[in-house]
Amino acid sequence: MLVMRPAQMADLAEVQRLAADSPVGVTSLPDDAGRLGDKIAASEASFSAEVSFNGEESYFFVLEDSESGRLVGCSGIVASAGYSEPFYSFRNETFVHNSRELKIHNKIHVLSLCHDLTGNSLLTSFYVERPLVGTPYAELNSRGRLLFMATHPERFADAVVVEIVGHSDEQGDSPFWDAVGRNFFDMSYAEAERLCGLKSRTFLAELMPHYPIYVPLLSDAAQEAMGQVHPRAQITFDILMREGFETDHYIDIFDGGPTLHARTSSIRSIAQSRVVPVHVAAAGEPAPSGRQYLVSNGQLQDFRAIVAELDWVPGKPVVLSQEAADALDVGEGSTVRLVAV
Repeated sequence: MLVMRPAQMADLAEVQRLAADSPVGVTSLPDDAGRLGDKIAASEASFSAEVSFNGEESYFFVLEDSESGRLVGCSGIVASAGYSEPFYSFRNETFVHNSRELKIHNKIHVLSLCHDLTGNSLLTSFYVERPLVGTPYAELNSRGRLLFMATHPERFADAVVVEIVGHSDEQGDSPFWDAVGRNFFDMSYAEAERLCGLKSRTFLAELMPHYPIYVPLLSDAAQEAMGQVHPRAQITFDILMREGFETDHYIDIFDGGPTLHARTSSIRSIAQSRVVPVHVAAAGEPAPSGRQYLVSNGQLQDFRAIVAELDWVPGKPVVLSQEAADALDVGEGSTVRLVAV
């Protein structure tokens, strides 16, 4: 059974294996043991901290095959984007150029560097092994953390953002970076993203142009890349769009990928999930079957989430198999949070 749980320091080698296969642009998942170790340590401290509002905490989850102990995915949440340094984005804007004498009225698309999204909670570090793309387990890896947010709302902001990896070719070249960022840094997109993964995005962002960029002055390839999604990131983009995230207002400052945004209370897995009591099927009792659900326990450091096939009727207890109950560490009379796949 695949179980989502908080990462532990013992997972470091397995997490680095996942990071090594993640696409260029996932700077929150660098292939560097030191940075990943720091990430896991920060997560462990966040899970153990008493929190009444969103601050500097970060939460890192792994998707584990409970039989083999092998990790097949990971994902994370930063409680407050830009808590210790500004969180930069390009904001899509329209400038109007008007001349009464010439009878010209032009609307021009521009990009303005901003940190409007600083303070929002940030979904990060999504990776799932390729055989699981398009399966309910990819949804578990992405949406399971939303169930955690629903259970512990005091730890997170009123809005959530996600940076989706933008378009780059097989050589790691990004048309948007080549048209914008490369003019300010003598390095390739892949080199810039690697540097950001090892250090910080902010020091590069602060050297980006702070005046509006007129989009019509960019190359056709760069304009076409704006808002495009890297093929390896399409799965998480699709999942989050079904969750109710919007794409129109912001893009990533390096590769032009979309930056998704949603009010926390309106995200589907948060708004539509339900907390229900548990009945554990006894020996000889028919195993539950029917529709697939994401199911999580209500715990913090011992948070667990799984995919289970359930025959649940709203207003009634949910019947879990003994295996599912053990995976979630719940028993008869406990409660779980669930939402349909």
